[in-house]
Amino acid sequence: MGINDIHCDEVSRKIWSLSNVLRDDGIVFHKYMSELTYLLFLKIADQTGRDSALPQGCRWPNLVNHPMRGLVGSYRKMLTRLGEDSKSRIVCEIFGFPTTVFAHDENLHKVVHEIDRLDWAAISTDAFGVIYESLLERNATEGRAGAGQYFTPRALVDSIVRIMAPQDGDTIQDPAAGTGGFLTSAHEYLVHSNTLGASRMRYEGVEIERDTYRLCLMNLYLHNMEGAVIHGDALTGDVAQLSSPDLILANPPFGSSAGGVRPRRSDLPFQTANKQLMFLQHIYRSLRPGGRAAIILPDNVLFEPGVGRRVREDLMKTCELRVILRLPQGIFYAQGVNTNVLFLKAGRPTKKVAFFDMRSNVRRFNKRHPLTAAAFDEFERTCAGIVSGAIPSSGVKHDRLKFLSRAEIAAREDNLDYIWLKRSRSSSEIEDMDRLLGRISEDLQSALRHIEEIDREILK
Repeated sequence: MGINDIHCDEVSRKIWSLSNVLRDDGIVFHKYMSELTYLLFLKIADQTGRDSALPQGCRWPNLVNHPMRGLVGSYRKMLTRLGEDSKSRIVCEIFGFPTTVFAHDENLHKVVHEIDRLDWAAISTDAFGVIYESLLERNATEGRAGAGQYFTPRALVDSIVRIMAPQDGDTIQDPAAGTGGFLTSAHEYLVHSNTLGASRMRYEGVEIERDTYRLCLMNLYLHNMEGAVIHGDALTGDVAQLSSPDLILANPPFGSSAGGVRPRRSDLPFQTANKQLMFLQHIYRSLRPGGRAAIILPDNVLFEPGVGRRVREDLMKTCELRVILRLPQGIFYAQGVNTNVLFLKAGRPTKKVAFFDMRSNVRRFNKRHPLTAAAFDEFERTCAGIVSGAIPSSGVKHDRLKFLSRAEIAAREDNLDYIWLKRSRSSSEIEDMDRLLGRISEDLQSALRHIEEIDREILK
């Protein structure tokens, strides 16, 4: 870790520690992160001289120099004006429909002045994005009951991006963008490999949750990225504005649709309440010919019958499903969620699928045993060439690697939940109640969805 990295981490730690000021008021981590977005935007815009788009009277010095008494009331009015009167569309979106969690003048005064007295002059402009992403990660790992439940760890995101190797001029999309982790990682990859190429990229995203959308816009802004991020639902007509991308990187939301009243897309042929199966259809059907995708999906997508099997058949008919990475346990904080990454290329049917097992006989990751980039070294060395198509699958050998032909998969009723490694008797996975409960939950949800689909067929 370099000196600048250490300083960024220290600044991030100090900013996050200010959450203690609000904890006694019952403010949850996720709301604190949204509040920080407002304050950090104003401070960084002032620090970098990018505050000309902000209305007069709504800038950082106006906040710092305001007397403590009446500060919260003035701040509320400032937020409203920033969302309505700013010259920049991005600023209006970040401050759109703002709410503040501050109820006491003294708390807001303390947080503002603690942020202001940090050593911002020692931080390079391109490090502001690093600090913000560090705060997002703290928000996820320390606030598990909220935004962190399905937070995609940066080590996994960066590994996927390295494997997919974005190209100069690509349109890169994430239809479930969250806070923008995949998009910013792809941008950083391109900046480090080809600075000029990154300026010609097009980044697209969709995010349904208002506060998370705000965090995503801020993340892209601090990385100096030009992106078209939609506040909407990728499973509705909101996606009409999106392109046919060269590359999709996504971790779709887990679970079933909760019965919303907005009409679902009719262009996705296999209708189901399973959101992952619907997102999977969007992804492989949106790619331009030759386009590529990497998608994080739970185990049930690999084995679910009925609509699940029809989606997998269609996927393998229209795309090359090249690699399935079985991820280790403990990556996602929700109990019992086992996940995989599907790597595919559109345009030609699947002939053979490579399976790489990072789960069997592997120690569970958690806060005391965190996931790091090193965990993916073997996978990247073994499978990067298979994912890219540069290395024939027959020329790669590894104990954790196995291949199935399309015919062998068909003989398994298109079940892609393939396990071949024998579990060690000493492995804690045998006694892992989380894994057992998770699989039972997946099976029950799958059965309920299958019953719903049968009911729909009967009622037609």
